[in-house]
Amino acid sequence: MGTPLGDFIRTKRDSIQPDSLGLPDRGRRRSPGLRRSDLAARAGVSVEYLTRIEQGRDRNPSVAVVNALADALSLDPSERNHLRYLTKISGGACSAHTRLAPPRRDVRPAVLETLRLLEPGIAVVTNRLGDVLAHTSGFEMVMGGIGLLDAEEPNLTRFVFLHPGARTFFADWDEVADERAFDLWLAPSIENSEWLAAELAPVAGPDFTRRLHRHVVPRRGVLRLNHPLGYQLRLLRETLDLSSDAQQLVVLLPADERTAEDIGRLRGPSGRLRAVP
Repeated sequence: MGTPLGDFIRTKRDSIQPDSLGLPDRGRRRSPGLRRSDLAARAGVSVEYLTRIEQGRDRNPSVAVVNALADALSLDPSERNHLRYLTKISGGACSAHTRLAPPRRDVRPAVLETLRLLEPGIAVVTNRLGDVLAHTSGFEMVMGGIGLLDAEEPNLTRFVFLHPGARTFFADWDEVADERAFDLWLAPSIENSEWLAAELAPVAGPDFTRRLHRHVVPRRGVLRLNHPLGYQLRLLRETLDLSSDAQQLVVLLPADERTAEDIGRLRGPSGRLRAVP
């Protein structure tokens, strides 16, 4: 059985063309990308050892080996951080005895007060699973009417992969889907991410599973929304990590003047904060 670490290394290796690294073309091969022997040589490890890592038979490579693999794969800073994180959770966290369970849904009073101060702006508290834990009236103004907040326990990940209107609402649905799948690896714990993945996989189908195991580090650019009332909104996302709570506070800001004007048209009397139970 493989590990998230092995899956990531193998996926990145398959995505690299040898000529991009100045390696000679050795003719046709059965699979695309960089040969395992070439990566092993660039990282200064044996092919056998690299094979064990990719296949999940070695779950605890040293820091030096992890850094050497990052260099050999020419990873950018975000990908390097992800590689280190996967090394951590692959070193025994993914055991067969893992208890699958959802995370806590309570939000600290100080965080709720921060949301109140952000009214009538567009802000939401979530965890990495995508659970919508609390939000401002501005968030409800933008996200209301699409079905997300109709659920008893709203969840962005479920909405993106399961709701029929999600592909229309998110103008760049593919990028948003990659973000939601990637963030499951950063969930409060591996137990939590496995819990949601086990729930989604049978109903979301192979597209979800493929995205989950590609480990594509998302760009998180401008969020483009097709609002039900006909507005095309472009929003910047400022994220404050609430590390001690395994949550994050996300504030959405107009990316251009037209979006600011459209939000002004959408905004009615300021509503009160709604905390989702």
